[in-house]
Amino acid sequence: MRSALFALILVICSGPMAFAQTLQPILQTHAKEIAKPSRSSVSDALDAIAVSGLPQVTGFLEQWANKNVWQRNDGVFFIGMASGDDISLTDVDTGTTTIASKSDYKQLKPNGGVRRLIGTALVQFQLIDPDLSRRESAVASIARRPEAAQLAPLLASIEPEVDGALKARKIQLANFLSARFADDPKDRIAAINSLSSDTSVEARAVLNQILSTKAGVAKSLPDANVAATFDPMGTPDMSYLALVNADFAPAKQTQADIKAALETNIVEGRIGGFALNQMTDPTIRETAYAALAADGLVPRLITKGARDAALEDHVFFALYDEPNADITNAAQTVLKTVESRVATAQIADLTLDALSLASIFFLAAIGLAITFGVMGVINMAHGEFIMMGAYTGYVVQLFVTNYTVSLMIALPLAFAVTFAAGVVMERLVIRRLYHRPLETLLATFGISIALQQLAKNVFGTQARPLTSPDWLAGAWVFNDVIQISFIRIAIFVLALLFLGLIIYILKRTRLGLEVRAVTQNPGMASSMGINPDRINMMTFGLGSGIAGIAGVAIGLYAKVTSEMGSDYIVQSFMTVVVGGVGNVWGTLAGAAMIGFGQKGIEWLNPSNTLAAQTYMILFVILFIQFRPKGIVALKGRAAGD
Repeated sequence: MRSALFALILVICSGPMAFAQTLQPILQTHAKEIAKPSRSSVSDALDAIAVSGLPQVTGFLEQWANKNVWQRNDGVFFIGMASGDDISLTDVDTGTTTIASKSDYKQLKPNGGVRRLIGTALVQFQLIDPDLSRRESAVASIARRPEAAQLAPLLASIEPEVDGALKARKIQLANFLSARFADDPKDRIAAINSLSSDTSVEARAVLNQILSTKAGVAKSLPDANVAATFDPMGTPDMSYLALVNADFAPAKQTQADIKAALETNIVEGRIGGFALNQMTDPTIRETAYAALAADGLVPRLITKGARDAALEDHVFFALYDEPNADITNAAQTVLKTVESRVATAQIADLTLDALSLASIFFLAAIGLAITFGVMGVINMAHGEFIMMGAYTGYVVQLFVTNYTVSLMIALPLAFAVTFAAGVVMERLVIRRLYHRPLETLLATFGISIALQQLAKNVFGTQARPLTSPDWLAGAWVFNDVIQISFIRIAIFVLALLFLGLIIYILKRTRLGLEVRAVTQNPGMASSMGINPDRINMMTFGLGSGIAGIAGVAIGLYAKVTSEMGSDYIVQSFMTVVVGGVGNVWGTLAGAAMIGFGQKGIEWLNPSNTLAAQTYMILFVILFIQFRPKGIVALKGRAAGD
């Protein structure tokens, strides 16, 4: 087959003369092999068809593999589709179609083994097909089921390949196949060494296939490519079973075997010279069985000592399936390098995931850092402001179908809606409960439940889509291990923008100065002409508005439901408290600690995210016991509050 495929490439490259004949005569020459194919006989027919270089070969092989080839009673082959008693026939050369009675034709139904050979020939033929989609399909087929016969045509198809991405993929697959199937060991070792920088699953699979082993046992170590030797005393029972399976030792008797052997050898009420009433004693039973074994009546009893002696008399080992030690040594070295690269990449990927999660927590908590951290108001409805922002984005997309434009509208609109809701809540409820934390907690918890129910009544209980623009679709892929979605990158950037914005507002604007003045000493601030009620209202509205913008960002990748706020309220409070109440930088530090901590716990127990969140809460409780003022504690007069 390989020589035929090389000839095929030469024929195709030779120009128009390659297509001077038709396919039907070739099929007639091998009519018997095609009509009644077998794995041993069909190869000649496939070689002849492939070497012809005819453009209709690809279509014929595809239809043959799909059992759509029919043979007329006079032996002529057609591509046909049956419909009732009739069949629609297509000439294999001209492509003309006719309708005929199915009774005059026989459908060819190659078995699975033959179809696999046809598929192999078809894939190799498609590697140089003018149609890019066929070439891509052929490369994908090779990747799914690589075989030695595919290496030569794959190598030959690389140079004429015009598509850059497909050419790179062909080169990669050629390295994989060369590492496993190249004839020259030097070529295999060179291909193996080229995989040292490839962290893909495919590359690791190739190296592991080269390093595949099989267990063995013998009297002495064989002269072969030994992967490892084992101490049988580590698992003596399993090791002895391996001896038995290799016919190096008799099977160990079970208690049932011993009992049956004793019962079979009862002679005049005695067994091996002992009375039957003595058989209740285990020692007597073993002695009686040994006496029978000495007389040759039963097999010798395999005691622990006999088992251990047999194990020590044999060597247990694992042999590489690959006989060449140089190849396996190269594969072992490269695999260690690749695994080291993968481990480093996994750490980097985990770091990116943790950074992404931390930015989400920060974005969800930054509004709370103002209402709770600066004002000291325990707002249990903060999560519902996040939910309101997400639903605002959903409603905008109902009217503005351009997702980029809708996102640009939704962000400021979500801020306006939740800012207004925060102002209303502060004016009607919060202002009457300042310095009364328990009442504030209960009141805002009730508002939280009311807002959730209102959302259910308006939007229903099903999750609503908040679709991201096309430029946020997909992920930034560094390699097969490291990747991060563009949405999470956008959230990270948004979190940094809000960090800078909040710090600027609090440190560089009149509003920020007044907020800090009212927070530290409302009486003194009032005497300086500052209206504390107005500042509290604006501050609470600002924190609520930021929560609304966070809701739009979070809704782009998370589910938008009436309960989505509940998923973030606990983490938001933990972020503010752990970071340091009243400090924006502390909120950032708290988000980083909780995000990285939770991802670290998930890495240790990846099957249970809920458990990671629970452990993180316990860790936060312990952390607060040792550092009650948080990571970044306030200093000066503000710390006294």
